[in-house]
Amino acid sequence: MRGISRMAAVAFAWMLTMGASLALPATAAAQAFSNAGNSSVDYSAADIAPGKACEALNGFDGDDILQLEAVAVPVAEAAPAYCLVTGLIDPEIAFEVALPANWNGRFYMIGNGGHAGQALDSPGRVADRHQALGLGFAFAQTNTGHDAREEPGATFVLSNPQKAIDYAYRAVHLTAVTAKVITADYYGRPVAHAYWNSCSNGGRQGLIEAQRYPDDFDGIVANAPWVDQTGFTIGALWNQRALDEAPVSPAKMTLVADRVMAICDAVDGLTDGLIDDPRACDFDPARDIPMCSAGTDADDCLTPDQAGAIASIYGGVVSNGEPYFPGFEPGSEAVVTGLFGGGAGSGWLNVIVPAQAGATVADFRLADNTMKYLVFDPPQPDWDYRSFDFDRDVELLDAWGEQADANDPDLQAFQARGGKLIMTYGWADAILQPQMGVNYYERAVEVNGPNTPDFFRLFMIPGMAHCGGGIGPDRHDAVSALIDWVEAGQAPNSMLASKVENGEVVRTRPLCPYPQVARYSGEGSIDDAASFSCVVPE
Repeated sequence: MRGISRMAAVAFAWMLTMGASLALPATAAAQAFSNAGNSSVDYSAADIAPGKACEALNGFDGDDILQLEAVAVPVAEAAPAYCLVTGLIDPEIAFEVALPANWNGRFYMIGNGGHAGQALDSPGRVADRHQALGLGFAFAQTNTGHDAREEPGATFVLSNPQKAIDYAYRAVHLTAVTAKVITADYYGRPVAHAYWNSCSNGGRQGLIEAQRYPDDFDGIVANAPWVDQTGFTIGALWNQRALDEAPVSPAKMTLVADRVMAICDAVDGLTDGLIDDPRACDFDPARDIPMCSAGTDADDCLTPDQAGAIASIYGGVVSNGEPYFPGFEPGSEAVVTGLFGGGAGSGWLNVIVPAQAGATVADFRLADNTMKYLVFDPPQPDWDYRSFDFDRDVELLDAWGEQADANDPDLQAFQARGGKLIMTYGWADAILQPQMGVNYYERAVEVNGPNTPDFFRLFMIPGMAHCGGGIGPDRHDAVSALIDWVEAGQAPNSMLASKVENGEVVRTRPLCPYPQVARYSGEGSIDDAASFSCVVPE
């Protein structure tokens, strides 16, 4: 399988147009800092004052900086007073550093969704900035070298091929280095601890930082990381092809989802509306869903072709007779709550299942753009995905994969410098295949040895969709857990997750470090985390 054999060589308000990127705020539903009051480290204690006036940073001169402006921002309801430094790194990498009047000595950076290019002053990103500033963090972000409002999707390479490299990895690294130097210059002392927290493509960015630039961050939270961008691209083409040949209506996908839950829910020994580990469920759409009578196609049954298409999406890409890239998991078919509010991206309904004949949706558009503008050199805007041969053409993506994939499992340099990494994934993710994350973690354990959990832990979350949402408890604070690990030496043996409906917590569960799972004790409420413990499954 690709997630193993090629390891050395994937939102809060997705607004998708044809060719647009998946774009989401870095923290999304991860609820960064929500557990600050219970953290062993009082990281909100901010008593370090600047060593110079904000305006003095206008004279800052750094490598590759083309523009820089520093402006003092007065205190407001949403944020304390701070110094906002904005700039441009050659050729077009826009970045910002926000420096609070009272600093806690720490640096915090967020990433980018999809093909990036998000405006740094977009509401979600500003909210992340203000949250970090309120706790005393110096905050940084970048657009990775292009403006998606002017160059949507991956079309940015048409104006300058260098932007592909900046997007793949260069912009984040240069911004992190530059921002930390600016921070140290402003306060007259170096950053004590640097943290990364992001999701999806931002998770990919975080993993690449650990793999290629291990000195940039002391701690990294990579939520639902786009580990294998090129494998995902091939997978999205595979899924689109399957549904082109046998379209499946939303009503039919709801039928499948209901049947999956009926069959898979109790496999873990508890009927609670959650599938603990969907890999343990034996589900076959051709066997477990009523088949339509010959010549009919009703909403309460599947045709043989539709059953075959669904099985193909579960099974993942096959190339030259061998498994190549994982599929989606049972339980992800019809998620209708969470980040998307039942809109775009709600399970398969809006991710891979066309809404109407000839329509395409999120995953496919992202993949199609990746192929046309990043894989092909020079770009081929008129390329037709129907021409892709899954036996012959997978190698076309190798060169781009060397730049953008976060597949390298060798994290020994990051471990040696004391770095800590938390990765999370929802089992019901229908944007990026969860097994992609599991494959990477298992390969990392093989390469870095049995002590890998001393610095790298994976948390698989039952019922959670992409970066949050879904039917399972999805709200958790991996950032506070990471800070406790880095600064207090307290490894996260579990994290508390909650499910909130109409503003009220309706269920809590412990999240367990893989391969452990949460098991019910047999006593107490199944909606109370205290009734569960983390164990290694049989």
